[in-house]
Amino acid sequence: MRSNKVEWSVGAFIVMGFVCALVLAFASTNSQDRLGGGGYTLTARFTNLGELKNRAPVKIAGVKVGEVTDVSLDAERYDAVVTMRLTAAAGELPADSSAAIYTSGLLGERYIGITPGGDPEPLHAGDEIILTQSAVVLEQLIGKYLFGGDEDKSKP
Repeated sequence: MRSNKVEWSVGAFIVMGFVCALVLAFASTNSQDRLGGGGYTLTARFTNLGELKNRAPVKIAGVKVGEVTDVSLDAERYDAVVTMRLTAAAGELPADSSAAIYTSGLLGERYIGITPGGDPEPLHAGDEIILTQSAVVLEQLIGKYLFGGDEDKSKP
């Protein structure tokens, strides 16, 4: 009788562990952000994405207001074109807003940070953010520091 009670207790504990893992998996995907609702898409061009991927967060003042939905290459200008979907929480961004690619921490994930401008005219769905700053690639910075990539060698 005692062995049966222990087996049921262990089984219940394992089932509770699976339920907790399932709840954590659903909570970490933030699926409510991708379910319909009000929002709009914007595009931006960058010369270097530095490992920015689909579903990367888009943040304003450190608050997630959207995510990257598509990354493609413009074959004529050889720029990376990023399409991002912003939620209604982002509000109407001024037309002179800027977008930059940042890294969370030293070697963390890449995300797009938007800095709102001061133009009274807002960006509309499908518009392009003109002012952009590409990603800073750590390997390029180290190479420039070690090998003096931008120095003029002709100076004495």
